[in-house]
Amino acid sequence: MAESMAKHRIFSGIQPTGEPHLGNYLGAIRQWVEQQDAAAPHDALYSIVDYHALTIEMDTGALDRHTLDLMASLVACGLDPARVTLFRQSDVPEHTELGWIFSCLAAMGDLQRMTQFKDKAEQNRDNINVGLFTYPVLQAADILLYHADLVPVGDDQVQHLELVRECARRFNRRFGETFPEPQPLLSKVPRLKGLDGSAKMSKSKGNTVALSEPPEQIRAKLKVAVTDPARLRRNDPGHPEVCNVFTLHGFFTAPHDPARLGAIERDCRSAALGCVDCKKELADRMLEHLGPIRERQAALRARPDDLRDLLEVGRRKAAEIARATMETVRERIGVRVPRRPR
Repeated sequence: MAESMAKHRIFSGIQPTGEPHLGNYLGAIRQWVEQQDAAAPHDALYSIVDYHALTIEMDTGALDRHTLDLMASLVACGLDPARVTLFRQSDVPEHTELGWIFSCLAAMGDLQRMTQFKDKAEQNRDNINVGLFTYPVLQAADILLYHADLVPVGDDQVQHLELVRECARRFNRRFGETFPEPQPLLSKVPRLKGLDGSAKMSKSKGNTVALSEPPEQIRAKLKVAVTDPARLRRNDPGHPEVCNVFTLHGFFTAPHDPARLGAIERDCRSAALGCVDCKKELADRMLEHLGPIRERQAALRARPDDLRDLLEVGRRKAAEIARATMETVRERIGVRVPRRPR
């Protein structure tokens, strides 16, 4: 009993908008696996948030295909459906129900200040939809539906989490203490730049590497990746602290050979190691790391019925929690109040 009370509950989500890439893996998925394997007890729910993915245009039928592909990738990367809850957001209708309730509590001014909305509206000028604007409200429902008290986030999501906390506060003040105010579980990974060396890694910008890309494509992409901008100036030695290729070495070389990472840093500064050789070595380490993941992905993708079975297991576990939460919420806001015995 004491152990159960000590447990934290973690929630996070990932959109099924195509093949997971290095940014998804290093910034989120790999850390979820580490949290799964950590000694500290906690419950964790990770959702494939397909309703959030509707904010961008997508071909009919692609959403289900991307969902199964993403499920295969999550399991291939090391998430164990027996130890964490993996499920599809749309399989649990209470997400959108609670999202509507929170949309009646959230302030327009708070949503208008969301920097991610401004960024995405700028990127999608032909499709600035209401869902893009209210995205953080549904995100609040995703998290609070499960009474999560820890949310893994990067620094670009801290503002959204504060809106989640504000939704919890507004509901609790108006209807009684119901939801916790979740705390950020800040990513240990800095915001990763794409292979262009400037923008954040993003499928829409075409500046990343998909986890299941063939080795020859990965090598080709790394070959032209932007390195240290200072090296464009004549006779200027390398500065690995601003080189994106060196940053990636930190993820793929350091875990296997920390001493080699130190040597790369030293030789980069002295120009003893050229960019071509540095990139080739990174490609070797990256392919060693991603190879087993790609093999597991392929095996899982060949068994779509098994993936659907795993999603159904996750749905049942998530739905049990969601139903209990919404029973309380409905009673407190005054809808579908249970009859009292006469």
